[in-house]
Amino acid sequence: MRRRRLRAALTATALTTATLAALPAAVPPASAAPAAPAPARPAAGRDWSTAVVDSTMARYTPATIGGWSYPVGLYLYGQYLVYRRTHDPRLLSYIKAYADRFVSADGSINQSFNSLDSMQAGRLLVILHHETGQDRYRRAAQRIRDRLRTYPRTSDGGFWHADTGSRAHQLWADGAYMVNPFLVEYGKEFADSAATGDEAARQLTVYGRHLQVANGLLRHAFDESKSASWADPATGLAPEHWCRAVGWYAMALVNVLDATPANQAGRPRLLGIFRTLASALEKYQDPASGRWFQVMDKGTRPDNWTETSCSSMFTYALDRGARQGYLDPHFEAVAQRGYQGVLARLSVGSDGRTNLADISVGTNVGDYAYYVGRTRAVNDFHGLGAFLIMNEQLKGDAAS
Repeated sequence: MRRRRLRAALTATALTTATLAALPAAVPPASAAPAAPAPARPAAGRDWSTAVVDSTMARYTPATIGGWSYPVGLYLYGQYLVYRRTHDPRLLSYIKAYADRFVSADGSINQSFNSLDSMQAGRLLVILHHETGQDRYRRAAQRIRDRLRTYPRTSDGGFWHADTGSRAHQLWADGAYMVNPFLVEYGKEFADSAATGDEAARQLTVYGRHLQVANGLLRHAFDESKSASWADPATGLAPEHWCRAVGWYAMALVNVLDATPANQAGRPRLLGIFRTLASALEKYQDPASGRWFQVMDKGTRPDNWTETSCSSMFTYALDRGARQGYLDPHFEAVAQRGYQGVLARLSVGSDGRTNLADISVGTNVGDYAYYVGRTRAVNDFHGLGAFLIMNEQLKGDAAS
């Protein structure tokens, strides 16, 4: 019934008209956003998800929000969660208008899918097929599924971060989120759950085996060839625990656990990884702010700083994990401290639009100085998307 209602409502003409009528003129991309002028602290009781979405749609049209990329894909996935709660048609119209820039009427999509990063926005294709029933989105999503059949892997089956010379043989914790939520959602939508669920669980297990170390956290990356400049010559591991990389992996764990059956063969191992990680997250949470540091285990260093996107990701994962029974119930309190910490980074400018601060820009693998020296952006899509996912978990669907 719901799909028939949405199909009737979401014709291409109505979508385009509603989107264009609702959206003001664009401004430059999020990475160039200025610091918030005269910020006002968030008021209790306001729907901050809709405030962030309205502010972002006012800043960018579907044509100017950016190209096919995982930061935009993450943000729009968060926007979809807000749509799912509010049923505001503008939100889905906007997502469809963005995707239709890349997906032709016959389902072709001009992407090579030679990196895991390029696959993350494929979640939007699955969503749009579910909401509209249009077969072109299935065909476009199938391009990613088919690419994974031939995609290069490590000797134990982990997907390389990218099919390029500079990323060959490497597993980055980021990649766990770029592909595995897509896999399980594709499987559910297109009756391929057994294969995709097994693959996603296998990927998270392989990544966890290589990246999770004795303190419970994950290193940013692993190079099987041990030839990367950052790789430890003995272990192949990157030197640091970069917070957003760990956040990507944590969210992927939750998504895959949610989507796979209780008797799934790899599930006990995933639960063990998650519980070990959750204990480490509790240990390394900043007691003063409730947030987590850019380099997670070095919070006492004066140049380290608490980062907003990963703090949103950890808050989401811990709250969802506790509510779903994957984690001990006390982790809800850990998540609440994180939630209040993230809200402290949200403000409202003199223009009435929200500003979310202290978001690390896109980051490669590096050393401590590299991570703490990254730009602390305002309204970067990494942070906006993670905020929406977190806020809908704590104040939206799960809390209603």
